Amino acid sequence: MRWSKEKIWEWYNARPWMRGCNYMSADCANRIDQWQEHGFEERLQTTEKELKLMQETGFNTVRLVPEYVVWKEEHDGFLERFDRYLSLCAKYGMSCMIVLGNDCMPPKTERWSLPQTGPQTYDWGYHGGKMHSQHGSHTEPAPHFYLDEPESRESYFHMVQELVTRYREDQRICVWDVYNEPGNSRRQDITLPNLQRMFETVRSCDPVQPLTCGLWDGIFHFEDPDAPLGALAQYIMENSDIISYHFYGSYNAHIRFIKRLKQEGRPIMNTEWLGRCLHNDVFSLFPLFYLEKIGCYNWGFVAGKYQTYEPWEGTWERYTNGTDTNVDFTKWFHDLYRPNHRPYDPNEIELIKKFSDLADQDFQKGRQ
Repeated sequence: MRWSKEKIWEWYNARPWMRGCNYMSADCANRIDQWQEHGFEERLQTTEKELKLMQETGFNTVRLVPEYVVWKEEHDGFLERFDRYLSLCAKYGMSCMIVLGNDCMPPKTERWSLPQTGPQTYDWGYHGGKMHSQHGSHTEPAPHFYLDEPESRESYFHMVQELVTRYREDQRICVWDVYNEPGNSRRQDITLPNLQRMFETVRSCDPVQPLTCGLWDGIFHFEDPDAPLGALAQYIMENSDIISYHFYGSYNAHIRFIKRLKQEGRPIMNTEWLGRCLHNDVFSLFPLFYLEKIGCYNWGFVAGKYQTYEPWEGTWERYTNGTDTNVDFTKWFHDLYRPNHRPYDPNEIELIKKFSDLADQDFQKGRQ
């Protein structure tokens, strides 16, 4: 059953303002690299260094996405590594939001193939490290690696049930993010049955952590927040304990959108933000999130193989064809630190530290 407003506010107010990032260590080409046995020990050493830097920056939470193919092919090892990852995050004061489903799928081209464990390739100069990725143009619904075929779909939901059951009372996990950007990759309402089943599966495990699912601009009218909701957005609004959203738009657009979300009477979290070249920046948004006590997870931390400092491929395409020329390509898109752990912009880091300290002082005063 969905948590009452009273219960979710009690949960939310019992912890400091949540701020962090969507995390993958800089030496990971993708999420398979993050979780598979091949090279894991070396990458975990990188992770520890980066988590220490994250703690020094003022963050207290990370958003993580498990990888189904690693769970399937290396089941027992994956579970052991996943638990070690949670413990390492906790060592440096990071609670973990765990993402269970995902519709960010690449279009089916001649290079399309199912993910596999083992050494991972990547292309330099492309967001996500892939020349042909989910961030480029889609002319038709992208196939889902796992949820379109009955056999892999049942196996995928078994993974979800196993993870939530295993960690349903684990305080290292703060929130279950039930589904990342449902309907993306032109899948739209194809996703609704999977989204419904995902919520039902997680609820059936009776976790002590709240559930959320992020609204995003493919299913929600950010420029007209009061427009009628489609089926996916309506279902998300009616079933999330915490209202969360993704948005790489401007400060002014954030204000309109936050005003609309406040009507739901529930805590709000932004689980993806920071697109500098799209005028979505640290200096305007981090103080706004602090002031409104909106939990926030920017995308990326240390620049690396996944290359999310590069613009989306779709951003380049829209700029090239003239449909969106309001892009500042002199700026990084995501990520806060350079590979040598120096800040992309030291002023950003000073601001993050300042408002993180203020938030912790606020929390301590509220407990006195």
